[in-house]
Amino acid sequence: MASCRACDLRVLTAVVCGLLTTIVLGLGIWMTVLKIQRGNIVYELSTSSPSIPVGFCRNGGTWENGRCICPELWKGRRCTIANFCEKSTYENLTFDKIPVGKYGSSQQRCDKDTLNAGNPIATRLCNITIYGEIELQNVTIGNCNVTLETLEKQIVNISTQSLSISTEAQILTSDVNRVTPEGIISATRVVGQIFNSSRNALPEAKVIAVTTVSQLLDAREQVFQEAAATASDNDTFTTLIKQMEIYSTSSGNMSVVKPNVAVESMAFSSESTMESLNVRFSVKKGTSDYLLPGSTVVERDVDKLNPDRETELQILLSTSKSNTTACGFVVYQNNKLFQSKSFKAKSNFSQKVISSSTDKNNSQGASVDIVFKPKYDLKEFQLHSYACVYWNLLTKDWDTDGCHKNGSTDEFLYCHCNHTTNFAVLMSFKKNYKYPESLNVLSSVGCALSITGLALTIIFQIVTRNVRKTSVTWVLVSLCTSMLIFNLLFVFGIENSNKNLKKSDSSTNKPDSGRNEMLMQDTVDIQNPTCTVVAALLHYFLLVTFTWTGLSAAQLYFLLIRTMKPLPQHFILFISLIGWGVPAVVVVVTVGIIFSQNDSQWELVYRQEEICWLAVSEKNGHITSPLLWSFMIPITIILINNIVIFIIIIVKVIWNTNQNLTSTKKVSFLKKILSTLSITVVFGVTWILAYFMLIGNDDIRLIFNYMFCLFNTTQGLQIFILYTVKTKIFQREASKVLKSLSQSKGRVRLPPSVACLRLRVRMYNMLRSFPALSERFRLLEPSVIVEETTFSESDQADSSV
Repeated sequence: MASCRACDLRVLTAVVCGLLTTIVLGLGIWMTVLKIQRGNIVYELSTSSPSIPVGFCRNGGTWENGRCICPELWKGRRCTIANFCEKSTYENLTFDKIPVGKYGSSQQRCDKDTLNAGNPIATRLCNITIYGEIELQNVTIGNCNVTLETLEKQIVNISTQSLSISTEAQILTSDVNRVTPEGIISATRVVGQIFNSSRNALPEAKVIAVTTVSQLLDAREQVFQEAAATASDNDTFTTLIKQMEIYSTSSGNMSVVKPNVAVESMAFSSESTMESLNVRFSVKKGTSDYLLPGSTVVERDVDKLNPDRETELQILLSTSKSNTTACGFVVYQNNKLFQSKSFKAKSNFSQKVISSSTDKNNSQGASVDIVFKPKYDLKEFQLHSYACVYWNLLTKDWDTDGCHKNGSTDEFLYCHCNHTTNFAVLMSFKKNYKYPESLNVLSSVGCALSITGLALTIIFQIVTRNVRKTSVTWVLVSLCTSMLIFNLLFVFGIENSNKNLKKSDSSTNKPDSGRNEMLMQDTVDIQNPTCTVVAALLHYFLLVTFTWTGLSAAQLYFLLIRTMKPLPQHFILFISLIGWGVPAVVVVVTVGIIFSQNDSQWELVYRQEEICWLAVSEKNGHITSPLLWSFMIPITIILINNIVIFIIIIVKVIWNTNQNLTSTKKVSFLKKILSTLSITVVFGVTWILAYFMLIGNDDIRLIFNYMFCLFNTTQGLQIFILYTVKTKIFQREASKVLKSLSQSKGRVRLPPSVACLRLRVRMYNMLRSFPALSERFRLLEPSVIVEETTFSESDQADSSV
């Protein structure tokens, strides 16, 4: 009779588990179909949107802010007009395509036995005539035994050799990839002295020196930072900046426009009767990121700023006629010469700097109005604040003294300063994070089932300890506890609360136009220590979960493979220290290293902003991210270990059929399948699906995403079914409950709310009437491998565990 009740209970349990599995699988398929349909709709919308023409920009051009941004070799509305000189040869020298306005380096390099080994032998300018025709200039051959360092020593000869020295400096800086920090310092000192009016350098030499400065500004930011840090004095860059200001005011009516630097000079006529002079200098945006001839405009006798859609930068200089005979402007395409100690830039947005000066050092009565058009990725960033600043030649840093904000619009930022020098607008941005939606139905249902199953498993293991006459199975309880805490943190803490702040701030997108305060960095991050703590706890408990799966694999290996040998001494203490202690060490070391290297900005180096989880480095991807070193590598090692032990147990124990057994092949096969599933779940083998989620194909990755979600969010439920529901103790106690309910049927009038339970009992009795079906479900006994060795009752084998 007791065996019949147990059999009936197995039938009911199988039906319930089957229904739960069907529901979860149905949700998974339903969500997959919806995701695919939604993806098709998004794809159709994106391909049919008229705002981003598909294939409109040619030759590598990109569509930004309503226009094509062309690479330097092309120009025009669709980047279809050539902006380069074709490949050419001169004697035994060969030159590749050269962009207009730039010098091209020869393919031939200096020999290994020369001081300039590896540097180009010659350069050649690709220029555009006043009629708009592109033409190559004559080849300039350098000296392979002259370096920037030796050239610096020839500064004393600039008065007589200015042209040759300037030409050599231009050739030596033509390949910026080979320019070192020491080379930056030497080249800066050389061209700084060429601009020095006391050196009496030739005008042609100064024009070539502008080209050298333009080439230097193509060097990497890191090279400039190292040059500024290693310079023996701090006046190297400052001297060049000051000398270029003086050069711009002492050259008459002149215009020199190079890709990264433009110099405009204007001389005032002594016949003018106006008491004050207003000069407006504008920089127009083109089809490339470089300055082009014709992109700068100087206007006299204007009374205000007048930016239009094509304006990138505009400055209005107002000065007294009585003490001014000339003025000049210098535009730097980026701020690499202005190495600030107080303002730190993380983004790669180019920061233009505009210099406005007069030929009078005191510049009394002079003031400037400036308008800047911010240039940044509108999809990824939002302008948060800005500061109107000038370069203080004394402190060698940005300063706000004498400058204030003059308002802003959707396109432009306005500034006013009561003096003349080098000006810029420092901007800070908020990143437009794409916060994910809340957990979908599949994840929520799976996590809820896992949380319930894990809690019941822990309670069952503790409560039935005396009934089973063994100690608590420590490995299983530890595994379930860590997994339960992780699931709770995942459900209630994975979302960043800053997601709600973004929605509330979406209506205020204009930058702060109040006080003109100095900025410290160009990115603004809203701190959220709670999210950081949750990320660290998720990191810790998921590592703990994987560690206990590895310890569970080691335990089963000792019990099933090395059955004749006892467990190591103090096994419980040893595995407890490993299971709970090693992950803590990994998390603490990771946080400590990141904090020591990043100071106040360490949080978003450790975690993501979109969700409270480990971050992936934007610059170098997974290589430098904590996700790789403190999570993926440890769990990969554990999974490899688990899979190896899994294969050993499967081959040597479960599927190693003993022909002397009297059990039928049918029963043996089903028990082996069930045993394999039991080990798969507790070893965490299904987590290998995460590696398939890295596949580049979107459709295949989507399938593995849902498979991963289905198997791993329900891992707690699987443990409950295989390690609690299958045990004879649970089945016996559940059978007693059903029996008491059945016996009370005749004595107590059941209320209407119990009608459903009565129907289930009738179905249960009906299933008992089918002998074949009853025999089939009899196979779901907790016996896993053979009658003598079980996983569900292995507590007797590991009574000390």
